[in-house]
Amino acid sequence: MAHHINSKEANDAFKAVEDYLCDAIIEPDAALESALKVNHENSVPAIDVAPNDGKLLYLITKMNNAKRILEVGTLGGYSAIWFCKALPEDGKLVTLEISPKHAEIAATNIANAGFSSKVEIKIGPALATLEKMARESTEPFDLIFVDANKDDNPGYFEWALKFSKKGTVIIIDNVVRYGGVVDPENHTPYVTGIRKFFEMLKVEKRVECTAIQTVGAKGWDGFALAVVH
Repeated sequence: MAHHINSKEANDAFKAVEDYLCDAIIEPDAALESALKVNHENSVPAIDVAPNDGKLLYLITKMNNAKRILEVGTLGGYSAIWFCKALPEDGKLVTLEISPKHAEIAATNIANAGFSSKVEIKIGPALATLEKMARESTEPFDLIFVDANKDDNPGYFEWALKFSKKGTVIIIDNVVRYGGVVDPENHTPYVTGIRKFFEMLKVEKRVECTAIQTVGAKGWDGFALAVVH
């Protein structure tokens, strides 16, 4: 099955539908378009969320009345801008990025969008940064979005729970990856990390959760969504 859904013909169809949906319902945004352009010019990997996925993050932020957001994996700041568009004036986004180059580019994109006052970028390996944040008695967050290296997803989920409170929404991105999660021959650290995360999620009593498969211009993937009791 995987070889059919991962074919060029299938991916072309996914992209065509995604383009149609984005053209139909996602309003153009100069700051977001500029961020993608700057990222491309600076050779930042084109692994940002798609525009309709960004709008989903925006809507979840709005629906949850989130004021404090934690993002693990800044990249070039594209998803950060979506979050900031949904945050209230006194809202705060703390975003973690391992690459100083990407963090600098993200800071520029976020500033160009007018959201510097809402965003704190922390540079370094995310697990170490999260541990430091705990020592600093960082307040819990209303929404936590994890979109970083998948082999560390179990650790990110543990920290997400520690930085949560009742009602916190936790989103873990890229949990399907072209069906690799169910491929018995796939034992890469990336996929192993995703499987371990699902094993944890299955028995975690502090959350209610689901997971959704997605297809689009970037292929076959999905995300997990959890709400803390």
